[in-house]
Amino acid sequence: MTLLAISLLLGFVFTCLAPLVQRYGPRYAAALALFPLAIFVQLCIAIPAVAKGEILQLSLPWVPGLGLSLSLSLDGLGLVMALLISGIGALVIVYGGAYLHGHPFLGRFYSLVILFMTAMLGVVLSGNALLLFVAWELTSISSFFLIGFEHQKPNARAAAWQALLVTGSGGLAMLAGFALLGYMTGSFELSEWIAQAEAIQGHTLAPAALLLVLAGAATKSAQFPFHFWLPNAMEAPTPVSAYLHSATMVKAGVYLLARLHPQLGGTFPWQLAVGGLGAATMVVAAAMALGQRDLKRILAYSTVAVLGILTMLLGIGTDLAVKTAVVFLFAHALYKASLFMVAGNVDHETGTRDVTALGGLRRALPWTAAAGALAALSQAGAPPMVGF
Repeated sequence: MTLLAISLLLGFVFTCLAPLVQRYGPRYAAALALFPLAIFVQLCIAIPAVAKGEILQLSLPWVPGLGLSLSLSLDGLGLVMALLISGIGALVIVYGGAYLHGHPFLGRFYSLVILFMTAMLGVVLSGNALLLFVAWELTSISSFFLIGFEHQKPNARAAAWQALLVTGSGGLAMLAGFALLGYMTGSFELSEWIAQAEAIQGHTLAPAALLLVLAGAATKSAQFPFHFWLPNAMEAPTPVSAYLHSATMVKAGVYLLARLHPQLGGTFPWQLAVGGLGAATMVVAAAMALGQRDLKRILAYSTVAVLGILTMLLGIGTDLAVKTAVVFLFAHALYKASLFMVAGNVDHETGTRDVTALGGLRRALPWTAAAGALAALSQAGAPPMVGF
């Protein structure tokens, strides 16, 4: 766990050094992928211990006078998310180097992606609610710059501001919910919240804490009525869409609900609010996807629908439903990131994402066609794909 913590600190170092890659040539870009790959390997080494039920922890003093510490914790849920973040992150860095080859801001892209990756790992590995909040908002800030990467385009700037305002405001509501949970338990350590789960659920402030935390999760994971920002964020370059808006950042809200399920879940207000919100999001997003012609917007709305399904499953809250949500989250990240990259290949080679103007590309792009077919079969739930 100490080595993993050092790797997170190195993430901020790589954020500063990444722009130098452009200076020395894009052929060195693959070297940057070694950073997330190293984290991925460390996480793989930890799989046997976590599979046995161990929780790997590390705690450093933060504000001792207030009883606050910088706590990192790796359990099964955090391990699944961290593997996705680091594994897909390494692939996106390599893919982004080719997709944005020759772009004047390629170095900035690398820097922002690594910053986002480090922040997202901070979210899923935090054992302290306040540390989680800091990392949470850092993902919103780095996402703002990545969505507005083509800042000379008005639509990109507008989409970036919209995403920041929606997710940032939700983060502040989440912080208020954390403050209530800290007041109820006398601690901001997530392990203490789990230990006092019964006391939290019986507290008069529990419904208020639930609604505030749900606001943060709903905005981050584009739940209805905050779903609009995710399709608009497709103004970002496709590598960003594949990483942030399908595999990782938009799953942060779902992760938060899963993390706090032992403390707040299992009650009627939880089932009504979380399950109802997820069901509404699923129906609205699926209906809106039908009228889209842009490849990335089709994928974006289908992603929102899946986020709704995941939220609904966590709202149901049974043991089987929660396990199903985690497996579905993992499968969706794999096939949807692939489909976004396929859409990026098509856009890069043809100059359009309008499905009515595309056709007959199988012969021109055979490898892309094969990858797209496999990913689509997984999304469709066809056996023996993991989506099945």
